Amino acid sequence: QVQLVESGGGLVQPGGSLRLSCATSGFSLDDNAIGWFRQAPGKEREGISCMSHNAGSPYTYYATSVRDRFTISRDRAKNTVYLQMNSLKPEDSAIYYCATALVCGVGWYRDYEYDSWGQGTQVTVSS
Repeated sequence: QVQLVESGGGLVQPGGSLRLSCATSGFSLDDNAIGWFRQAPGKEREGISCMSHNAGSPYTYYATSVRDRFTISRDRAKNTVYLQMNSLKPEDSAIYYCATALVCGVGWYRDYEYDSWGQGTQVTVSS
């Protein structure tokens, strides 16, 4: 059974950092890509990052809105994918989700490319 569980969200001040975790089970990170999405109230779900399944040097993709501030990484031994978020802004406030797909294709930022989703973790950036 495929499962993804996000954690690490919380309240942080502008300019601060958080690291989100996506613990996975029921599949291998060597065979599947992982994407991170977020959804703020009243807005569409936004694809922000994707990591391919390549065992040696996975490809990584970022939305323009988070590039150079967020970093996706993984620990294959722990079956966990991380999203390090630095220089957080109030507009980063949202529920953050991880999801799995076969690959990070050209449409990696589209939610319908992903099969299974976690329940989400809330990130609030506020002073």
